[in-house]
Amino acid sequence: MKNLYKPFLILSLVLVYLVIFAGAVVRMTGSGMGCPDWPKCFGYLIPPKERAELDWKPNHQYKDGQVIIVEESLRVATDDFKSKTVYIESNWKSYNKHDYAIFNPVHTWIEFINRLLGALAGLATLFLLISSLSKIKSDIVATVSSFLVVLGMGFQGWLGKTVVDSNLLPYKISIHMAMALLIVLFLVYLLSREQKSRQELTYAKQFQGLALVAILLSLIQIGMGTQVRQYVDDQMHSFNLIQASEWLAKAPIIFYVHRSFSILILLIHIYWGYLYFKNNYIPPVFRIILAVIGLEIVTGIWMYYFDFPFSSQPIHLILAALLFGAQSFLLFVIKRKS
Repeated sequence: MKNLYKPFLILSLVLVYLVIFAGAVVRMTGSGMGCPDWPKCFGYLIPPKERAELDWKPNHQYKDGQVIIVEESLRVATDDFKSKTVYIESNWKSYNKHDYAIFNPVHTWIEFINRLLGALAGLATLFLLISSLSKIKSDIVATVSSFLVVLGMGFQGWLGKTVVDSNLLPYKISIHMAMALLIVLFLVYLLSREQKSRQELTYAKQFQGLALVAILLSLIQIGMGTQVRQYVDDQMHSFNLIQASEWLAKAPIIFYVHRSFSILILLIHIYWGYLYFKNNYIPPVFRIILAVIGLEIVTGIWMYYFDFPFSSQPIHLILAALLFGAQSFLLFVIKRKS
C-alpha cells in the first residue's frame, strides 16, 4: 500500500479539482436545486429522467423516503407501502427543508454528476488515508494530514447538504467553496512533501514572503470574485438568462476593484519571477502559475467583452482554484528548501 500513497494523493487532488469545476458548472447553469434533497435525488439513488416519475401513481410500490410532487410541493413517503386507488395523505409528509419543487431533468443530472464526483473524491481520500497507514511509523504527519483530509471531505458533504436545504443561500455557497480550497491546501501540502528537489535558494526569505503575499492576494481576489459572481447570478435570473450584455451594465464597485486587482497580482508574480531569474532557476510550477494568471486574465476579458460565453465562468473559477493550489505548493516547497 505504501507505493500507492502518491498515486492516491494525486488522484484525490485531481478529483477535488473536478468537483470544484463541476460545482461551478452547477452554479453557471442554475442547477443547484436539480436534486432538492440530500444525499439522494428526489428520494432515488439514481435520479428520475422524466417528470412523470414524480407523479403519484395508484397501485404502485413506494419506498420509505421516496419523493413525489403534489400540488407543486414535495411529499416524502413515511414508510414502505403500496398505494391504493386514491391518494392518501397520511402516507406522506411534507418536505420541510424548503419549498422548491421544480423538476428539470438537465439540472437534475448536472447536480447528480456533481455529487457523484464528490463521492468519488471522498473514496479517493479514504484510500489515501488507508495507504498512508503503511508509513505511519516513518511519516506520521502524512497519516494525520490524510485523516484530516477525510474529515474535511465528510464536513464538505455536510456543507453540501446545508446548501441544498437552504435553497442555495449565497453565504453557505461561499463557505462550501472555502472548505474546498482548504482541502486543496492539505492535499498540495502532502504533495509538496513528496518533492525530492533540494536546490538552494539565494533569496529564500524573499521567496517565502512573496509566496505568502501572493496567496493572500489570490484569496482576496477569490473572495471578491464570489461577490461579483453572486451579483452576476442575480442578474442572470432577473434577465432570465438572456441579454447577457446587460448583466454588468450597472456593476457594483467591487467588480471594478476585482478586475483591477488582477494587475497587482500579475506584478507581484513578475517580481517573483525576476528573483527566480537572478537565482538562475525557474521551477516548472512557477511557469504554470504565470500561465494560469495569464489565462485567468484572458477569461475575465472573455466574459466581460463577449457577454459570458458558455463555460467561461467555470473555467475562470477553476483557474483561480488552480492558482491557489500551485502557489500553496510552491510556498511549501520553498519552506522545505530554506
